[in-house]
Amino acid sequence: MRLTGPVGRDPLEPKAGRDTVRRHNLSLVLRAVRDAGEITRAGVSARVGLTRAAISSLVEQLLENGFLSESGKTFSGQAGRPGTVLKVARTGVAGIGIEINVDYVSVCVVDLAGTDRVRLVEHLDNRGASPARVLARAARIASRALASAVEQDLRPVGSALALPGLVTAGTVRSAPNLGWVRVPAEELFAEALAGMRPRLPVLPVRSENEANLAALAELWFGGLGDVRTFLYLTGEIGVGGALVLGGELLRGAHGFAGEIGHVVVAPDGPECRCGSRGCLEQYAGQSALLRAAGLDESDGSTAVAELVHRARASDDRALSALARAGLMLGRVLSGAVNLFDPDAVVLGGIYRPLVPWLAPPAARELSARVVSGLWQPTAARLRASSPATDAARGAAALVVQDVLTDPLAFSTRAAG
Repeated sequence: MRLTGPVGRDPLEPKAGRDTVRRHNLSLVLRAVRDAGEITRAGVSARVGLTRAAISSLVEQLLENGFLSESGKTFSGQAGRPGTVLKVARTGVAGIGIEINVDYVSVCVVDLAGTDRVRLVEHLDNRGASPARVLARAARIASRALASAVEQDLRPVGSALALPGLVTAGTVRSAPNLGWVRVPAEELFAEALAGMRPRLPVLPVRSENEANLAALAELWFGGLGDVRTFLYLTGEIGVGGALVLGGELLRGAHGFAGEIGHVVVAPDGPECRCGSRGCLEQYAGQSALLRAAGLDESDGSTAVAELVHRARASDDRALSALARAGLMLGRVLSGAVNLFDPDAVVLGGIYRPLVPWLAPPAARELSARVVSGLWQPTAARLRASSPATDAARGAAALVVQDVLTDPLAFSTRAAG
């Protein structure tokens, strides 16, 4: 049942109830404008089912508080007089996302429309550094990104950390490839960032597993169309996974769902940093893949680019390494598809440029192992992630989602 706003409501209803309804309707209107890109008041009314009078009041409040802007253009697609076009504001509130991985830190600032406005990436070897030092590095890069955002009249209202491993309640419980155990990542990052911006307000910090945030970025910004149930794999030093069901992230009972890189594919295989043996990561993780191809795993993204080059040149060792990785991916994915029946499997991270070589052996395993009728081997079902999606952007957008849910909580002016 759609909420219809304060018009005609019982005057004896508690004010808190009216305030809650108005906040909800402000969110509906702001999301409608964001989703449409450009739209008139009449168009918003048609989308959300509120009267034009109610829409006018809500739009004026969002304009006053800087969440929307009004262009000089008019549009007469609806009945009645032409209306001016509304857009989400290009300035004002924004979110900042910080992805910390084994060999890089990526920072992204997005505006209310989800547009990537600032992007900084530094390739760093974080394996030998203490968690405090790594998070201080990330805070330094984030501080530079925040300064750039301010120059564009953006006002970041929160930050989100995209972290590898098991992440819960602001703490990295375990990140084997970084050597982190019970690291209070949010606290350390917030302290480091506050030290670099001592005269500015404290920026709220939240955290999430990096594969989860990359999957959300794919959901919000990728080319999935109507797909709302999919399995996302991201290849980095480790292998991360996330499952989105009906547009909602599956977190599991303790928030650790998606650790697909530690599914065992060969019980007698190589020892993994997690303590087990023969994990998928030991065959399809970045380090394992580069070693198998005869490349220096310490070269990171440079070596991945070289692997792509060699695969295109039909280098036997590169093709063999990719074929084995694709086969192991397919074996693990077939189990996940049998369990969850997703509409699509999306390969991100370093897998994205490697899909032409990983997909064929993976698809053969899926066709052979998935229960008949659950999997049709098409390019749409097993696909590369969008170039516009990654964990840093997903983290920044997570902050923006909070703004869209309750705009007035992030207003610089008093709510009307």
